[in-house]
Formats: sequence, C-alpha cells, structure tokens
Amino acid sequence: MAIRRFRLPSEIPLEEYPSPSVFVEEAINLVKKAEEKGIILRIMGGLAIYLHTKGYEELWNKLGRLGERVFTDIDFASYSKYRLNLMNFLENHGYKTDKTLLVQYGAKRLIYFDGRCPMVEVFLDQLSMNHTINFKDRLEVDNPTIPLAELLLEKLQIVHINEKDIKDVIVLLRSHEIADNDNDNINLEVFKIQGLFSDWGFWYTCMMNLQKIDESLSKYHNILKNDDIKIIKDRIKKIREYLEHQPKSLNWKLRAKIGTKRKWYNDVDEWILE
Repeated sequence: MAIRRFRLPSEIPLEEYPSPSVFVEEAINLVKKAEEKGIILRIMGGLAIYLHTKGYEELWNKLGRLGERVFTDIDFASYSKYRLNLMNFLENHGYKTDKTLLVQYGAKRLIYFDGRCPMVEVFLDQLSMNHTINFKDRLEVDNPTIPLAELLLEKLQIVHINEKDIKDVIVLLRSHEIADNDNDNINLEVFKIQGLFSDWGFWYTCMMNLQKIDESLSKYHNILKNDDIKIIKDRIKKIREYLEHQPKSLNWKLRAKIGTKRKWYNDVDEWILE
C-alpha cells in the first residue's frame, strides 16, 4: 500500500529548515497545549536531552551536536488511552498523516508531518525498538520530558549505536548524577523497573554500549577536560557495577548461558514513504 508522499526532514532544503530553537519551542508548546487538553505528552530523544542539559551548550557545540540539522523530528511519549485525542490534537496544530500509516503503526506509534516542524512521532505506552522501554506510571515523573533514566536507556538500547547517540549520552552523563531517585538524577532503580535483570539481552546491549561510550572518550580528549572525562567514566562505572551486581532472574541466567550465539535483540521495523 502506498503512503502519501510527505517530505522527509532530509529532503527539506536548508534554507527552509527550522532552526533548533523552533524545534525546542514547538516541542514545549505541544506539551503545554496537550496538558491543557488533559493529555500527557512528554519529549524524548536528543531534543529532550538537550532540554535537560542547559548550561552545557558549549559542550554540545564542541561535540558538533548543534549543527544546522541538529534535530530531524520531535519524538514524544504518551499513553494509548489518549490516542484519538492526540490525533485530533496534532491535526488541530497543523500536522498531517496518512491512513496507511495509521493502519500500520497507529496502535503503538503516531507519525505526523508538515507542521511547524517537519515530523512528529508519538510512541504510545512503550518504545519498542531493539529493546522495549515501558512508560507505565513513568510519564508523570518528569515534565516536559520523559525521566532521565529512560532518556539514557533510550540511547543504550540501540544495538548499533552511532556517534550522534554516543555524544548525547556523553552530555547526559556529564550533566547528571547517578542516584536512586528521579530528583534531577539518573535513577538506577529504573534499570530494574525496565526489566534489565530479567531480560539478559537488554542488559547485555546496555553493558556493551556503556563500554563503547567509555572507550570512545579518548577520541574527544581535545574537547573534554580531564575533569569531564573522569566524571563521565566514574558515572559509567557506577552504572555498570550496579548492573553487574544486582540479582538476576532464573530466565536471565539461562539466557546468559546462550549468550550472543542467538540474537538477543529485536529488529527495528523501517517504514518507507513511497
């Protein structure tokens, strides 16, 4: 089935492309307007990390994360009980979709285009990518973004993590303490809530990515100060030690024996505009 042809962010000429400030303003505005309608909507992804790392703009710049197309879309999290209200809400704010997109993905993911920003996606109840992050009872914890621990896990669950995502994690870890609560901290307890101690695959992907990020810090020795590197390394170590030493379920232990001989992650469905 052909999907109505919208312009992808990469297809929009640079002179027409919204500035990073437009993405920020639009994301915050949509969260506020949704709240007025009784809808819980929370920002995800690199944009959410940017909002949570005010005061670290210089580091973002040095890492090359504030270029002309720093943001390609706005990712949101919400609950499926708001699905119909969200569809009306986004349409009332100038965004459009296609019936085929709604049929194929609309139960768990709303994809809209052509508003003030090129593209908006809303993930309902959970983020299902290489691994699954559940939003149940977590979207009320922070505003206007999902909580810090989920922001970190959103990046760590990526099996083939890229340099952009690594840079996002570097800034996030530099700017926030690791603790056992959500008070502007990365809450270690969330790793248990999100099932890492019953799901060996999720645990393994996170451990491998934390190691990659740790090892990548040497690439940025001309950008990061020695104190920055030490702080980030210490925080990575704290997370890895927590993941290593927490009790694991029987299923986790049985799956760990199989290891990477069997695929431990889900493939990500790619949708294509024709």
